[in-house]
Amino acid sequence: MTAKIDPSARRIVELEFELPGTPEQVWQAIATGPGISSWLFPTEVEERAGGAVAFHMGPGMESSGTVTAWEPPVRFAYEEPDWSPNAPPLGTEFIIEARSGDTCVVRLVHSLFGSSEEWDDQLAGFETGWTSFFRVLRLYLLHFQGLRCAPFRVMGVAPGTEPEAWEVLSTALGLASAGPGGPAKGQRLSTPAGVPRIAGVVERGTEGEPGHEILLRLEEPAPGIAMMGAYTWGGSAHAAISFFLYGDRAPAAAAHDEPLWSAWMKELFPPPAVSESEEKP
Repeated sequence: MTAKIDPSARRIVELEFELPGTPEQVWQAIATGPGISSWLFPTEVEERAGGAVAFHMGPGMESSGTVTAWEPPVRFAYEEPDWSPNAPPLGTEFIIEARSGDTCVVRLVHSLFGSSEEWDDQLAGFETGWTSFFRVLRLYLLHFQGLRCAPFRVMGVAPGTEPEAWEVLSTALGLASAGPGGPAKGQRLSTPAGVPRIAGVVERGTEGEPGHEILLRLEEPAPGIAMMGAYTWGGSAHAAISFFLYGDRAPAAAAHDEPLWSAWMKELFPPPAVSESEEKP
């Protein structure tokens, strides 16, 4: 995707997603802290223009900003001044439009407040990330809307390429035994011995699909969603599993399983060794 340039020299990327639900239901999911935490990252939002917004994407991966538009249930926007080292401020805007049959279209606009082309690749890369998480959002709205969510995410840095990271991750999860081409939509899956227990139904598989990612609707350890994949960012390949557990069982299940999955991921993708020179201040 190519960034557009508006008359003020801002660089803009626009995405559009169709979602189930009324504008009020979609607004709660994309413009409040509990809503965003149910499909993206643990998030806090001060629900007013000028309020603070904070995203917790993982250890050492935090971003904060300011709400620049709060117009329920139509328009929500915020600006992150320090989203990436040495980058210009990043603006994000969501516009909700009602459609027939209790569906909505959400238009997402990213704006970089700088005229340099240096960040165009990262802007274009947002398309892949948002598309994946909006698939989670769609499942949340269909099956778990309004339920309490306990999210957590585990990640590992892979020494090779993204396809190699996916091969290691999918093999360890037992996905390689799902059949030719990988897991298919509607297939039931559970983890093999030696892997923390999950079980569920494939909502998006790898069979006939580009990329290295699957989406499960979970029955165990609690009702929820798991997104498992390999990705490239910051010049390195990463393996990541994002869990969104819902309902009364979710907090206890997340508290029990997060350390198990963290230890498992660390064993599968050991952190790079730190040299003595790097340890010294």
